[in-house]
Amino acid sequence: MSSLRLRPTMLSDLDWVVSVERDGANLPFITPWERPQHEGAVRFPDSRHFILEEGDRLERIGFVILQGCRNPNGSVELKRLVLQAKGRGLGRTAVRQLKALAFTQLKAHRFWLDVKSLNTRALKLYESEGFVEEGRLRESVRLTSGGAEGYDSLVVMSLLDREYQARAAQGLEAA
Repeated sequence: MSSLRLRPTMLSDLDWVVSVERDGANLPFITPWERPQHEGAVRFPDSRHFILEEGDRLERIGFVILQGCRNPNGSVELKRLVLQAKGRGLGRTAVRQLKALAFTQLKAHRFWLDVKSLNTRALKLYESEGFVEEGRLRESVRLTSGGAEGYDSLVVMSLLDREYQARAAQGLEAA
């Protein structure tokens, strides 16, 4: 598996971040932000904005946003995970690093996310990584890409600290 590194996003990365979000391969699965929203996530103490870098050359391959990093209830949200390279196992590697970060460094009790129901690849990944479906926000996002009209539902999923610890004890969290 390729080496993956999370590094804090710098303001100089944000034009690249916005371009990755607006890439046609990613757009159907996310609701893109404007640059000022990303700037806020870089600067706001409750958020963590990371660039994902791969290999010895530390090539940028994606980005991540976490929110609720100072949540008094220990509920940290994986707000966004966007990768340029698909089908190489990098998403799984990134999710495992993010779970370790959430539960060990940020001391999360609950690590959660929502994902569009049409994003079946991501749903399978999160489920295989121990996330449990909590419910669905029915038809809560408008579909606008590719000329499609209509709505999609958001699937809310989470992993609790004790579930993460059990997976780690079984050797399921090895990066």
